[in-house]
Amino acid sequence: MTTPSEDPRIEAAAARLKEAAHERADAYGPPLWEPIWKRPRTPKSQAQKKQELRKQRRRLQAAGRRRFFAGQSRRPRPRQNRIGSAAARRDARALSRLRHSNAWLG
Repeated sequence: MTTPSEDPRIEAAAARLKEAAHERADAYGPPLWEPIWKRPRTPKSQAQKKQELRKQRRRLQAAGRRRFFAGQSRRPRPRQNRIGSAAARRDARALSRLRHSNAWLG
């Protein structure tokens, strides 16, 4: 495959387009808003870094505490409560069977 010969007219048109794009960019000025990952980094002092780490540690410890106490609340309920709910389930099952049967027709 051969490369196309360079046409000076095409090159000139491309250069003009590029120049016009630069002029428009200069006319608009710098962007009003820029995503944070494109902004230049500002160096942080050691005190700022340590403060951020303290905040992060506190946040993680609080999350761990919440997770621990959430696990505590899922402990098995007292046996009496479970027996009562089992009886209630049995009653509900019996009522459901009665409702879906033809016993009430007789």
